[in-house]
Amino acid sequence: MSREPLAGCHAHTHYDKRAKAERAAAIAKALDLVEDPSKYEEKLREEEKYDGYYAIVTSEWKESDEKILDIYRGLWQIEEAFRVCKSDLEARPVYLSRLERIDAHFLICFIALVIARLLTRTLDNQFSVGRIAESLGRASGSHMDENWYLFDHVDEVTKAVAEKMGIDLGRKFITHGEIRQLIGDTKKG
Repeated sequence: MSREPLAGCHAHTHYDKRAKAERAAAIAKALDLVEDPSKYEEKLREEEKYDGYYAIVTSEWKESDEKILDIYRGLWQIEEAFRVCKSDLEARPVYLSRLERIDAHFLICFIALVIARLLTRTLDNQFSVGRIAESLGRASGSHMDENWYLFDHVDEVTKAVAEKMGIDLGRKFITHGEIRQLIGDTKKG
């Protein structure tokens, strides 16, 4: 595979030059540090004072500290929601053209996110959304014979869900009627 830049690719040239300049600056700084490490010791001690703190740079200088923190917490939650949808819930972009289908897709993704967040909170934040989705994705019942089903996936997530929901998921073999009863019991709670 050729690694030659594409003819007429302006973006490639721009990023290429920027990457080379950033690398050259990093190399120059590293060589300077090797030559005279004492120049950086005071700066390191100064920066050490701020370990554990998170600095926010904002243009909202008229707002109170509390208001700015609330704004950035909200932005962080939105970014986190998109990350969870894309990675943990595997809600990848789809190519839909009709507005009602786009709306339906967004609604499904949003409902999945809300359910995942509620379940995470119900489980006292013991497990990430990704861990819960992976575990519940593996939990399934296989139809064995006439009225019997086999449930063969149990882990700490499914045990925690069963405990919090007050349902018995520990049985490997269960009848269709018992499954319906479990579903009915969870609707009452």
